[in-house]
Amino acid sequence: MKYIFKFPDIGEGLDEGTIIEWQVQKGQQIKLGETLVTMETDKVVADIPSSKDGIITATYGKVGETIHVGDALVEIEIEGIEGEAAVEEANKVEAVEEEGAGVVGTLEIAGNSAVLSASTEGMSSDNTETTKSKKILATPVARAMAKDMGVDINQVKGSGPAGRVMKADIQNFSQTKTSTSYSSSTTSAASINEMPVEVEPMSQIRKTIAKNMIQSKHNAAHMSLFEEVEISELDRIRKKFKQDFADKGSKLTYLAFVIKATALSLKKFKSLNSEMDMDNGNMLYKKYYNIGIAVDTDKGLMVPVIRNADQLSIFEISEKITEFSEKARAGQITMDDMKDGTFTITSYGSIGGLYAVPVINYPQAGILGVGRISKQPIVKNDELAVGLTMPLSLSVDHRIADGGETARFLNQIMAYLAEPVSLVMG
Repeated sequence: MKYIFKFPDIGEGLDEGTIIEWQVQKGQQIKLGETLVTMETDKVVADIPSSKDGIITATYGKVGETIHVGDALVEIEIEGIEGEAAVEEANKVEAVEEEGAGVVGTLEIAGNSAVLSASTEGMSSDNTETTKSKKILATPVARAMAKDMGVDINQVKGSGPAGRVMKADIQNFSQTKTSTSYSSSTTSAASINEMPVEVEPMSQIRKTIAKNMIQSKHNAAHMSLFEEVEISELDRIRKKFKQDFADKGSKLTYLAFVIKATALSLKKFKSLNSEMDMDNGNMLYKKYYNIGIAVDTDKGLMVPVIRNADQLSIFEISEKITEFSEKARAGQITMDDMKDGTFTITSYGSIGGLYAVPVINYPQAGILGVGRISKQPIVKNDELAVGLTMPLSLSVDHRIADGGETARFLNQIMAYLAEPVSLVMG
């Protein structure tokens, strides 16, 4: 039996992915759970495992090609399933026929996989039971042609039975689209060719970052507050325990203290750890404190989440930061790592910059930015001295948090950082 494995719905609302690397090739034996292909989704790079044992007879899609959920990825020959058993294996199948296609296949239109069974050329679809599908009905030939020609098959009106998209429909749609857009497309192409422009397709992660930034700006009323805190005592403590942490395989950074201070401050200002449920007219005040940390990677910004940060020690938080940093460098951050954040911290100071206006990780209520730490002249006990200062930039959703509460929240974070012993004093 030939089994078509489709790109599965892996959650988080993801509907497409880009092929990064094929891990199998035609003729290769594959076992259940072994990786078929590495895909870049909207949020992470994920290995897609096989759901069957068998032999790879075909792969669909080239490296760099975008595949949608439900599209075929590989064809697997499964031994030992023939005849009636193969028919029983299929769930809600539909016969499809394309004139001149040479062979008729049986395509599953429900679930996450498809089954192809042997058939006879010229076979009539009148003898095959059909079922409805929420997906656009199309023959395999039409789908393959649409991919090759870069046609969005969802925009094509089918002329076949029950509105099925046929090969001719793809050809006609492509010709019509080409003729109507010829003038603008050739002008655009000419402009690009005349100027030194490098064209590079956007990655799925970059598309998602762009979408999320626009969503945040459109849905949250951003308000930002800037402050700086003197952290000479925190620096002294960090230097004192830095080697102890290193001996245990963890790097003690200022960020660990900022995360702990933020988590404890959120417990005192519940509005900053909430989100709005506009559909039902409710405020959702979260009783858990999961801090997302923005991580700069070669593929783009990712935000893994340190869960229950209020309950973790500075050492445990440092371990988590070290773990996520290593996973980010190796491209191994998963969707589970980035779930359920309630507040976000972005530390851009290590790269450069004192202040910024961070964009809220919607639908969260706020985001804290940490700028470059530097020595500055300060007044201490009515005398001029040299202090170590940390710039802080806080953006909040002004629909949720008022100005006074925002200022008090930031003051609380600063108090913890100025006197770090208070982080362990309850």
